[in-house]
Amino acid sequence: MTTDVRTRTKGRVDAYFGISEHGSTVKRELMAGTITFLAMSYVLAVNPRILGDGPAGDLHDKGMPIQAVFTATAVAAIFGTLVMGLWARYPVALAPGMGLNAFFAYTVVLHMGIPWQEALSGTFLSGVVFFVLAVTKVREKIIEAIPLQMKLAVGAGIGMFVAFLGLKSAGIVVSDPATLVHLGNFHHGTTLLAMFGLVVTVVFLVLGWHGAVLYGILATAVVGIACGLVKMPDSVAALPHGLDQTFGQAIVHLPHAFTGQMAIVVLTMLFVDFFDASGTLIGVAKQAGLLTESGRLDRAGQALAADSIGTAAGAIIGTSSTTAYVESTAGVSAGGRTGLTAVATAGWFLIAMFFFPLFAVFADVSAVTAPALIVVGVLMARSLGEIDWNRLEFAVPAFITVVMMPLTYSIANGIAMGLLFYPVVMVAKRRVREVHPIMWVLMAVFLSYFWFLAK
Repeated sequence: MTTDVRTRTKGRVDAYFGISEHGSTVKRELMAGTITFLAMSYVLAVNPRILGDGPAGDLHDKGMPIQAVFTATAVAAIFGTLVMGLWARYPVALAPGMGLNAFFAYTVVLHMGIPWQEALSGTFLSGVVFFVLAVTKVREKIIEAIPLQMKLAVGAGIGMFVAFLGLKSAGIVVSDPATLVHLGNFHHGTTLLAMFGLVVTVVFLVLGWHGAVLYGILATAVVGIACGLVKMPDSVAALPHGLDQTFGQAIVHLPHAFTGQMAIVVLTMLFVDFFDASGTLIGVAKQAGLLTESGRLDRAGQALAADSIGTAAGAIIGTSSTTAYVESTAGVSAGGRTGLTAVATAGWFLIAMFFFPLFAVFADVSAVTAPALIVVGVLMARSLGEIDWNRLEFAVPAFITVVMMPLTYSIANGIAMGLLFYPVVMVAKRRVREVHPIMWVLMAVFLSYFWFLAK
């Protein structure tokens, strides 16, 4: 009797996800989900570090409570990944995105001075607008409006910015009144620990280990504990809590989100999330062989809508924009082809929720998580190689986009400056007809941003 029930259940799961149809098995899908989790679970340590104050006070007491961010990160990952797996049925996992969390913390909260509660409202609005775009044909028009070269530049620029944050947190790069930045002091124990973490993480990555970033964090923490630079956790596991501090704040503070300053915030979040999700979904689907013969993505509307729902729900829960993770390719390389892979990943995030004391140790010491940021920045900056540097009409706005993000400590500034220059160089090149009307609108918006709102 029990065997018959299991067989029927397995058959229903197979039929719903199309496991056999895609040449996979339940066992392979579950293993792929595990590998995806290992590849992206570093977000549970890094996201609380970025959004929260931590002992270093990076956000000068403006940050979010770390335990609440940890729980919100896990819950947002679980919810978003389940929506992607069960509705869109793609082997893609979601979690608060690197770069988007840095924009939230360092540009919106720290630089613009917007309270994190209102920043969550902006994140929620960006998710709602994203959803509208995803379920309508407007998404195709938006994708066509932004030149590929600018999309590549934005991704690479965010990578440079994230890497710069990591170098700064590690103490490898420090401020200098004469030259703005300077090489850090390698006699400091935490700086040496971060260098060790960077070396081992890079080695793991080059060796092709799935979960290289997580293993690097673990190795760095162990060495830090042995050297007395990282404190031992009081316990390994605990019941998750803390959401009472963040849950619903995005809705409560929504009336404060309808300002000119927040319009730039929402637009930037939407821009980055929309194109990051689109690129990731297409990249993962291509590797998994899930694109149609014409190169299109089946159920693209559902997949993008799942991403937008994850962002809106994550904001209500209490974290920055939730997006599709490129680390999902790790699970795909292990054979994952259906939404069951995503469901399995969500299951591991559920288990991880109970290990806050362990992840808190990682978040408490910047030297432990800084190498992860640097390596993630390297991976994101790979799109630099796809930019056509031989054509100045592409190279100039792309370069300005990339370089302005770390140098102005703002993703929004980089995007705005790049989109200002693109129409200018195209006009100078007498290719004005190739500039989409939406680009002129964005140019006007960002001109207003620099004139009235930039600080």
